[in-house]
This record gives sequence, C-alpha cells and structure tokens, in this order.
Amino acid sequence: MLNIPNILAFARIFLAPLMFYILLEIKNPTIHISWLNYFATLVFVIASITDFFDGYIARNWKQTTKLGEIIDPLADKMLTLAAFMGLMMIGRANPWAVYLILVREFFITGFRVFLASDGVKVAASMTGKVKTVFQMIAIGFLCMNWYGGSILLWIAVGLTLYSGFEYINGYCKHLNQKK
Repeated sequence: MLNIPNILAFARIFLAPLMFYILLEIKNPTIHISWLNYFATLVFVIASITDFFDGYIARNWKQTTKLGEIIDPLADKMLTLAAFMGLMMIGRANPWAVYLILVREFFITGFRVFLASDGVKVAASMTGKVKTVFQMIAIGFLCMNWYGGSILLWIAVGLTLYSGFEYINGYCKHLNQKK
C-alpha cells in the first residue's frame, strides 16, 4: 500500500498546510514579503511536482492502488484549497473566483465518489488536465504577486467550470447508452 506514488501523495498532504501557513505569514511578516512569496511558491512547486510524478509512476510502473485512488485526488484538493484560501485571505485572489473553483472541485469529487460506488470510473479529460495546469500557473503567479495572476485565475475559473460540465455531460451520455 505504501508505494512511491502514495508516499508522494502523502507528501503533498503535508506540504499543503505548510504553504497555507507561509501565505498567511504575509499578513504579519516576520521576514521580508518577497522571501515569503518565494517560500510559498517553492513549496507549491514541489507539491505540484509530486502530483505529476505520483501519477506518472503509478501508471508506468503499474503501482496503482485503491489507497492511491483515494489519496491522490484528496491531496490535490487539499493543495488547491490551501493555495486558493491562503491567496484569498491575503487579498491576492478574488473571492468569487475561489468560491467557483472550490465549489466545482468539491462537487466533481463527490460526483466521482458517487460514480465509483456504482462501479463507474471517470478518467480525467484533457480539459480537466488543462484546467489543473492553469490553476497551478495562476497559483504560482499569485503567490509571487506577479502581474497577470488575476487574469490567469479567471481563465482557470472558466476551464474549471467547463471541465465540470464535461464530467456531468459525459455521465449523462453514459446513462443514455445504458438505456
């Protein structure tokens, strides 16, 4: 059960609150804010890299497990939640954008759990993968407080909502094919 992909997912779970803590330090900094920007971004990038490698290793080395199917998306959501909530709390991310992203993420996660209980596996679509990349880039830009972060965030919102629609639409098509 504790193979390399699962260890990487657990690492992401532990890195998420660390990044959240660093982001919140920006409100009352004990060191220069630019260093906090760098540290938060570094933790986020390391966590994001573990996301890539846990999936790559699990698929290519045939190390997929039931635990991994549960822990990996949970770790992803924890990282996303920590980043967007922290960025919103320090005034770098629009609350409506954060709300829309998080509602979609939790809804689709619940939807996937519901489908899994019926034995239906829904693989991530290409739009879902692009959505994840845009969310990660937006988070990186916002952590660094770079110009364009808000624009990237709203692009990520659009892709996030669209990919959620794709999940629902795909399930409806699956139901129609069963009839």
